[in-house]
Order: sequence, then structure tokens, then C-alpha cells
Amino acid sequence: MENTIPTLTILAMALSALIGIAVPAALYVLFRKKGAKRLPFWIGCATFVLFALVLEQIAYYFIMQTALWTTITSNILFYGLVGGFMAGLFEETGRYVAFKSVLRKKRGNDQNALMFGAGHGSIEAVVLLSVSMVMNIVYSLQFNAGISPSFGGLDAAQQLIDLPSWMFLVGAVERIAAISIHISLSVLVWFAAKNGKRFWLYPLAILLHLFVNAVAVVLSGSGVNVWIIEGAVYVMAIAFALLAVAVWKKNHTAQAEAIAEATAEASAETVKEVVEEVSETVGEVAEIVAEVAEEAAETIGETLF
Repeated sequence: MENTIPTLTILAMALSALIGIAVPAALYVLFRKKGAKRLPFWIGCATFVLFALVLEQIAYYFIMQTALWTTITSNILFYGLVGGFMAGLFEETGRYVAFKSVLRKKRGNDQNALMFGAGHGSIEAVVLLSVSMVMNIVYSLQFNAGISPSFGGLDAAQQLIDLPSWMFLVGAVERIAAISIHISLSVLVWFAAKNGKRFWLYPLAILLHLFVNAVAVVLSGSGVNVWIIEGAVYVMAIAFALLAVAVWKKNHTAQAEAIAEATAEASAETVKEVVEEVSETVGEVAEIVAEVAEEAAETIGETLF
């Protein structure tokens, strides 16, 4: 066994950890400049923690106590479908509940959908990528310094030594696509929550979430090359983004047109009222002038005659 974990490997870990923090920070700043509020980002983070890391895991705990779990794990396709469905059900329901409750008063600004999606995907990136990479870095530095690592053992060290350095960048590449998918799905659920006629976008988001997760799990479990898997995930991320853009344009534009129409109607009504008031005022003034003129004529007539 080699004596040290390669420096290049540790640098790759550090770069991945940095990406897991830098991308969320950049998205936060970007969407703030576009007019989104701060709260949706943090609600997105909290929603992921509650629905994905707590409620979903509780559901898994009970499923794992049944004989069904053996059936699920014995078939990679079944395992991928069930895992994808669980992730889609809990995470998309979390979005819907958040939009209908704590963010109800924020639904007037559609930019908040993007901010929420950024928060939802960002906390996942920090937890699954940055934290794990920092732990790997601490372990690697302790091991290379001859200090007994605080966690893990010699087997873990050998795994870090044997893995190519570039493998530690795969997670960062994947998280970028995952955050994009979270933002896209947030847009779908956002408009489902805003407009009852668009409710079907919510179950659609669940199915899309199921699909992307299932494809990734099945391909990975089948031994497909990691970059082919990441390529497939990026193709789906791009497709989801195009769908979200189409939904955004249709619903956001319709909203803007409705506001413009309402404003135009209000303006027309206001102008009409003003014209009527002016007409009434002119009529009253004309009557007063006529009365004054009549009185003046009578006064002049009496004076002359």
C-alpha cells in the first residue's frame, strides 16, 4: 500500500468542495439582482432538509422493515424507480407545500421560484458534496501526517489512494446539473401552486424527478461509464430547463398581460370618470354664468329704463 494520499487528489477534493459552495453563492447573488427576495432561498434549504433528509428517510426506515425492501433492492430497475419516486414525491411535495404556505405572500414575484430552486439544490450540494469533501480532506491530511485519523481506517485510505484524482471532480460536475434540475422543477411547481388550472405541473414535476433519478441509478448500477451517466444527466437537465423556460414564458407573460389589461381597464375607467366629472363641472359653471348674465341683464335693464 502506498504511504500517502496524492496531493493532486486532495486538491481535487478542495476544488469540488469550493464548487459546492461557490455555485450556490453565485446563484444567490444573481437572483437577488433579478429582484428575488432572500427568504425563498432559505426556505428552499429548509424544505430540502425537512422533506428529503427527515421525512423521506423516515419513510425509508419503515419500508426497510418489510419484506418488500428485499424485493426492491434485488432488482436495479425496481430500485431506481422506487428511489426516484420517493425523491420526487417528497421533494416536489415539499416545494408545493412551501409555495402554498410560508411563501404564499411571495408568489407575486416569479423570480422567487428561481431563488427557491437555488436554495433547494444548493443545500443538497453543500451537504452531499462540500461537507463530504472537507471530511475527506481532513482525513487525508491526518493520514499523510502520520496522525491516526479521527474517522475511517486503512481501507478508507487505500480507497482514496487508488481512486484517480479526477474522480473527485465528478460530484462537482453532477451537482451543477442537479441544481439546474432543482431550479427547473421549482418553476413547474411554482406555477402549479399559483394557478389551480396548472396543478398538473406538480405531478409532472414528480414524474420528471423520478425519471432523472431512476436513469442515473440504473445506469450506475449497470456499470456504465461515469461520464456517459453525467452526459445523460446533463441532457435531461437541459431538457428540463427548456420546459421550465416554456412554462415560465407562458405563465409569466399571461400574468403580465393580465396585469396590463387590468391596469388599462382601470386607467380607462379613471379617464371616463374624470371626463364625466369635468363635463358636470363645465355644465354647472355654464349654468352659473348664464344665471349671472341673466341677472346682469335685468339689472342693466332696470337701470336704463
